[in-house]
Amino acid sequence: MEIGSGPIGSCSKEQQKIYRDWFNFVDSDGDGRITGNEGAKFFAMSKLSRPELKQVWAIADSKRQGFLGFTEFITAMQLISFAQDHELSPDILKAEVDWENIKPPVIDGVDALIAKTKSSTTNGVALNGNGITPNQPSAERTTSKSVKKLPLNSVTSISDGLKKLYIEKLKPLEAAYRFNDFGNPLLTNSDFDAKPMVMLLGQYSTGKTTFIKHLLRCNYPGAHIGPEPTTDRFVVVMSGPDERSIPGNTIAVHADMPFSGLTSFGGSFLSKFECSQMPHPLLDQITLVDTPGVLSGEKQRTQRSYDFTGVISWFAAKCDLILLLFDPHKLDISDEFKRVIASLRGHDDKIRVVLNKADQVDTQQLMRVYGALMWSLGKVLNTPEVVRVYIGSFNDKPVNEEAVGPMGRELFEMEQGDLLADLVDIPKKACDRRINEFVKRARAAKIHAYIISHLKKEMPAMMGKSKTQKRLMENLEEEFAKVQKEFHLPAGDFPNVELFREVLSNYNIDKFEKVKPKMIQAVDDMLGYEIPELLKNLRNPYD
Repeated sequence: MEIGSGPIGSCSKEQQKIYRDWFNFVDSDGDGRITGNEGAKFFAMSKLSRPELKQVWAIADSKRQGFLGFTEFITAMQLISFAQDHELSPDILKAEVDWENIKPPVIDGVDALIAKTKSSTTNGVALNGNGITPNQPSAERTTSKSVKKLPLNSVTSISDGLKKLYIEKLKPLEAAYRFNDFGNPLLTNSDFDAKPMVMLLGQYSTGKTTFIKHLLRCNYPGAHIGPEPTTDRFVVVMSGPDERSIPGNTIAVHADMPFSGLTSFGGSFLSKFECSQMPHPLLDQITLVDTPGVLSGEKQRTQRSYDFTGVISWFAAKCDLILLLFDPHKLDISDEFKRVIASLRGHDDKIRVVLNKADQVDTQQLMRVYGALMWSLGKVLNTPEVVRVYIGSFNDKPVNEEAVGPMGRELFEMEQGDLLADLVDIPKKACDRRINEFVKRARAAKIHAYIISHLKKEMPAMMGKSKTQKRLMENLEEEFAKVQKEFHLPAGDFPNVELFREVLSNYNIDKFEKVKPKMIQAVDDMLGYEIPELLKNLRNPYD
C-alpha cells in the first residue's frame, strides 16, 4: 500500500538492521514471530498510552493472525515513532507520511538490554531477552507427555492453533465416519497456510480473464482472451519467483500447495488444470482462480470429461470470495449454470454478482437489463433477500460515455470502487474466514457422524441387511429428520440428500463405525472452549 513518499513497512538498510536486532530481542523463542505476550512489554517501553498501542497492534496485525512477522514489526515501530510526535488518528494510513524515512522510535533502555543479553552466556550460548537459552527446554517440555501434546497456548498463531485442533480433535472423527469421501477431503497443513483465494465464474466471454488482467494491470502466463470460449481449463493465478505455467498433475502433488484434494477428480480434470505463476504485489496477498466459461445445453454438459460442478464446489469451499460475472447480452442462466450456482449452497456469504461490460448498453437498456438479471437470480438463488449486484466495466478501456453519459460513468466508478474495496479487504478478513470455515466444517463433520451412526444403528444384527439398507437409502429424508429431532440440530446444516445418497450407495452401511461419544464430545469441547480460548490468547494484547 503506497502512502506518502514511501510505503509503510519499508525502510533503509541501516534502520532495518536496528529493527532486526530489536525483533530478535523480543522474539523470545526464536520462531520468527512476535506474539501479543512477547510484544506487550517491549511496546510499553515506548511510553505510549494503552489505547495508542492497541491501535498500533491492530494496524500492524491487520490479518488478525495473532502475531507480528518482521515486516509487521517494522510497521508497528514506524507507527509508534509517528505517534510519539503526532496524534495517531484512525485514518493514519491515508495520511501523507514518508514512512520509508521515518526515524526509529524512542524505546527506553532497549540498547542496554540488548547489550546485556548479548554479553550474557550460559556455557558459551547466548541468552534471549528473557534470560533463557533459545534451545533450552523448559521444565514443562521435558516430560514425554508434553512432547507428544504441547498445550494450546504454546502455538504462536491462529493458523497453528487450528492445525493442532484439527489433527487432535476433528480429523479422527472425520476419518472414523469417512467424512472425506462425501466431498470433504482431509485437510493438510498447506490448506491452513494458503493465501486467500478469489474464484471467477460465468458464461464464456463475460470478461473473467479480462477482469483478472484488469486487477493485475498485465496478462498472466497462458491467458487467452476472445469472444469465443477461450479459457478451457481451471487456471490458478498465484505468486511465484518467475513467470511460468505448471501442469495440473504437478501442482496436485505439490506439498506446499493446497490442491492435493483435486486428485479425486481424476486425470481428465488434471489435464484441464494448471497453475500460472508470476511475481506481482497483488498475488503476494491473494490467489485468483480463472474458470472455463459455463456452457448451455445438455449436450455441452455431457461433453465435459470430468465433474465440472464437483470441481466448482471443491473450489467454493476453499475460496474466500466468489465472483459471478454476467454481461448485458448473456443474462440467461443455463441448466449447467443453475447446477453450478446450486453447488455454491452454504457459501452464500462469499458470492458477489458483477454485471460486467455494462457500458455496452445505454442507460434505459441498463435499467431493463438490471431488472431482468435480478429476476433471474431470484429464481436460481432461491432466497428472499435481494443479492447485491455490482455494475461496471472491468477492463483497461475508458468507460463509453456516449452510451451511459457522465452520470453513468460516475455510477460505474463508485460501483467498481466498492467491489475493489471488497477485494482489498480479503487479506485482512482471511483469518476470520478461516476460523469461520473451520467451525462450519466441524459442525458438518459432527452431523455427518450422527447420520452415519444412526443408519448403522438401524441395521439388523443378522438377517435382512441388504433389504434394510435399501429401505434406509430410499427414505433418507425421513432418517435425516429423525437425526435432526433426536439431537436438536438445525435443518439447514444437513447435507444435500441426493448427493449423500449417491455417495452412500457405494458403501455397506453395516461396515461403518458405531457412535463414538468421546470423539463427538472432543469436537464439542473444541467448539465450545478451545477455539474461544485460542482466539482469546491471540487477540490484540491491549484489548
